[in-house]
Amino acid sequence: MDILFLLIPIAVILAGVAIAFFIYTVRSGQYDDLEGPGHRILMDDDDPMIPRYEPRRRRLKRDK
Repeated sequence: MDILFLLIPIAVILAGVAIAFFIYTVRSGQYDDLEGPGHRILMDDDDPMIPRYEPRRRRLKRDK
């Protein structure tokens, strides 16, 4: 029975830490858009976000 005097405060402290951590994550915006990244993977954009690499063509000088 004496162990309950130790386990109950430990459980209350751990629950308080878990609630504080959950409130911190909600305020920092980690749960704002859960489906957006999953849908962005499936979308096929015609315009790429990164410009394509086009190497410069060498101009050859021909003597006439």
